Amino acid sequence: MGLLDSVMGALGGAGGNGGNNAMLDVVMQMLSNKGQSGGLAALVQAFQQNGLGEQMNSWISTGQNLPVSPDQIRAALGSGQLGQIAGQLGMNESQAAGGLADLLPQVIDKLTPNGQLPQGDDLMVQGLELLKGKLFG
Repeated sequence: MGLLDSVMGALGGAGGNGGNNAMLDVVMQMLSNKGQSGGLAALVQAFQQNGLGEQMNSWISTGQNLPVSPDQIRAALGSGQLGQIAGQLGMNESQAAGGLADLLPQVIDKLTPNGQLPQGDDLMVQGLELLKGKLFG
C-alpha cells in the first residue's frame, strides 16, 4: 500500500472540496484503461506526439516535475476530449485545462515512484480504484 499512501498523501489537498474531487475522478478515469481515453500509456503517447514528451517524462522520472500550461494540456488532449472533460465537470474548457495542468503532473508522478510506467494494467486499475474509494468513500 506504499504507492497508494504516497499518492493519497501528495494529493491530500485534492480531496478537500467537491470540484477537486471531481477533477481527480476525471484524472483517474483518464489514466485507467477502463476509460475511453486509453489509459496512462495513451496519455503518454498523446503528450509525446504533441511536443510535450519532456514534461511527461519529467513526471514519470524520479527528478523534478516540469510544469505544463493549460494551453499545452489543450494541445495534448485536443478540444474534443477537453470539451468532454469540461462538460463532465460543469466548467469551461479553460478551467478544465487549468485544473488538469495542476493535477496531472502530481498524479502521474506519484503513480510512477520508481521512474517507470506500471507494468500491469490491472495493477494500475486496482490502485486507481482504491484511491477513488479512499477519497470519495
